[in-house]
Amino acid sequence: MKAKKFQKEKLSITWYGHSAFLLKAPGGKSVLIDPWLDNPRAPAGAKEIAPVDLILLTHGHSDHVGNTMEIARRTKATVIAIYEISLYLQEHGVSTVQGMNKGGTIRIDGLKVTMVDARHSSDIDVGGTVIPGGEPAGFVIEFENGFRAYHAGDTSLFGDMKLIAELYKPQLAFLPIGGLYTMDPREAAYACRLLKPSHIACMHYGTFPVLAGTPTELRNNLPPALKKHVMELVPGQPVAV
Repeated sequence: MKAKKFQKEKLSITWYGHSAFLLKAPGGKSVLIDPWLDNPRAPAGAKEIAPVDLILLTHGHSDHVGNTMEIARRTKATVIAIYEISLYLQEHGVSTVQGMNKGGTIRIDGLKVTMVDARHSSDIDVGGTVIPGGEPAGFVIEFENGFRAYHAGDTSLFGDMKLIAELYKPQLAFLPIGGLYTMDPREAAYACRLLKPSHIACMHYGTFPVLAGTPTELRNNLPPALKKHVMELVPGQPVAV
């Protein structure tokens, strides 16, 4: 009965700049991913976001962990991160953190969250030095109505994205396109060919001049069948899918 209840409800997506997204599930739960909410493209007041039920962290870099600690303490949101980052957050007073690892799945608040691979680095930035932060990851989130979203985190292109497509069949893909630290639009376009999503959301671009990739470049590198699936999100403005 619950599946039918949410069948016609849509997922709401709000981009907060860089790789930060708020996903409002059909059942009403709020999922915040990589909440660096004082990034240069974030709308004013983004750090005061509420309610937040679940925070997902893809890796330990400060532009992804961002404001996790203050938001988790204020909202009591459950934080899901790779095991090593969960230990770091626990040591810094985040009592609601749940560690996991790649290949694992957690069912929480009616959602199904699976941690998948990413290719990047993941040390935690602490006062200008770094400490070990496990490995980078991505997430596949399955919502109450069966809709599945894949947040790739910071990553290069890798062939096992085809396995993510085959196993999880995400309809929505959040992909970095900025270049230098992640895939650029050409590589992200190849990732789209592997994943074949119905919706493509660009991230990790335009925050700084060096993150020079654009959604237009991504679209120009896609075959006609995928071009129309690229969404150009505006920070702070929700979109339903």
